[in-house]
Amino acid sequence: MNAFPLPTLGCRCAGFRRAARALTQLYDSVLRPLGLRGSQFTILQALSRVSEISQGQWGQILAMDSTTLRRTLRIMHQNRWILERRGKDRRERLLSLSSTGKKLLSRATPEWEKVQLRLRKQIGDKEWQDLARAAEQVADVALPLS
Repeated sequence: MNAFPLPTLGCRCAGFRRAARALTQLYDSVLRPLGLRGSQFTILQALSRVSEISQGQWGQILAMDSTTLRRTLRIMHQNRWILERRGKDRRERLLSLSSTGKKLLSRATPEWEKVQLRLRKQIGDKEWQDLARAAEQVADVALPLS
């Protein structure tokens, strides 16, 4: 728990950003012993669900700016967690999960699941589901407006 009560933030953006930073810190602390960050885990997990995807599509799906995404992907490629190949257009980069990335994801998933379960228990099942729906709804509405 916090040493002092957190003030309510009138701006929804500020509230979501604070929650996102707190969650990022939690997931990073759990994944750090594996040499992994939460943002990298998200990419590994998502790549495991698609065969191949372009870097541009990733940016849109994750609502992530290209510079941040490129930096994260470069580190993941250097660690041999992902494979990268050029698309038909020389500028296009197609990404997929490497065998090393699959092994890392397999090792990291149980730790991630523990955090998910812990949060779900503390928040409550209904609220957990409501939170997931609200986050998706906000993203669906906000992305086209940006």
